[in-house]
Amino acid sequence: MQQIVDLHIHSRFSRACSRDLTLENIDAVCQKKGVDIVATGDFTYPDWFKSINEDLEEIGKSGLYKLRTREDDKVKFILSTELALIYTKNDKCRRIHVMVMAPNLKAVRELNNYLDKKYNIRSDGRPILGMSLEELCELCFSINQRFLIFPAHIWTPWFAVFGSKSGFDSMEEAFGKYVNQIYAYETGLSSDPEMNWRLSALDNLTILSNSDAHSLPNIAREANVFELATLSYDEIYDVIKNKNRKNAKNKSYLNYTIEFYPEEGMYHLDGHRDCKVCMMPKETEKNKGICPVCKKPLVIGVMNRIDSLADRPIGFKLKSSPGFIKLVELDKIIAEVLGLKSRKAKKVLLEYNNLLNKLGSELNILIHEPLENISKVATLPLIAKGIEQVRKGELIIDPGFDGQYGTIKIFKEEEKKKQAKLF
Repeated sequence: MQQIVDLHIHSRFSRACSRDLTLENIDAVCQKKGVDIVATGDFTYPDWFKSINEDLEEIGKSGLYKLRTREDDKVKFILSTELALIYTKNDKCRRIHVMVMAPNLKAVRELNNYLDKKYNIRSDGRPILGMSLEELCELCFSINQRFLIFPAHIWTPWFAVFGSKSGFDSMEEAFGKYVNQIYAYETGLSSDPEMNWRLSALDNLTILSNSDAHSLPNIAREANVFELATLSYDEIYDVIKNKNRKNAKNKSYLNYTIEFYPEEGMYHLDGHRDCKVCMMPKETEKNKGICPVCKKPLVIGVMNRIDSLADRPIGFKLKSSPGFIKLVELDKIIAEVLGLKSRKAKKVLLEYNNLLNKLGSELNILIHEPLENISKVATLPLIAKGIEQVRKGELIIDPGFDGQYGTIKIFKEEEKKKQAKLF
């Protein structure tokens, strides 16, 4: 049974996150998007954990949950949160974001009770904890061996296990004696699986891609497509732990991941946002890592950091890894066709809902729906053409750097002018 799974989102209680991120709204958006299993996010925050307990109910004894108010379990929730760890190791300050998935509410409650006594988990949905990765692993695994821990957005400069500003050079250095109990990592928006294949040290880990959504429209901008014989936390855990691949032996496996175009990510290239300086790694090397405008060190991005640790060339393909596809969200495509800057514009939402009402979920439209069907129901034919070009990767991308998202254009200006003359 195919299940589209997003294991990393946030709630309305996280800093810089939308107030609309309620369980009811998340459920509704997942139905529109075509997401089957979604993270609760932020389960260490007391008020959010209270909502999880009151508004969700477990589906049998599966470790998956659904809204109590819904008769069906079309959208299932999985207990998951992101934690920020700040600590010193090997005489260097480490700032690491890490994902923690829990098998049941009892395990979460015990973890929260411990953290609440020692740390301030009431200040933010993604709390900052003064503990190391090893201490977190020891705590979680002492509570329940089926906790799943993996590094979030693994290459992000400021807050990642391999980040250029405060990370490590190996998983062994980061997780110490618990490294063999870490089964996965998250690519983050600024890298894709192909970039990560360049580092052979990651071959024994499962590649996961999640949205890290801070607002409802960003849910499933990255996601994982599992085939699951049984719908349960344990089944997902086992697939991730054992790196199940599609073959005659495995009835459950990770089929492929859905990816952001990494150039659109906020930290793909090196640069200085304030100085409007963006550089490829070779340019950074020529400038000795110094910004030519302000003469301060550049923020080293994901591509450069991967280059520094990689032991394989660009273009290397890891045959044992699941496949992946790259997408641009449907409302972004519609906005460009309409010549609008905001994906939230009324005209965009009208066309978005028109397509969903006639063709099904957003991810079905972007991935599977025949282009001729899209052409028949879309208000503007160029929408189908836009989806086709996204599928082919025929895009114009201005890469992101130093906390600034990259920009993606699907059409050249002359194409859009021709379209405008038809209407």
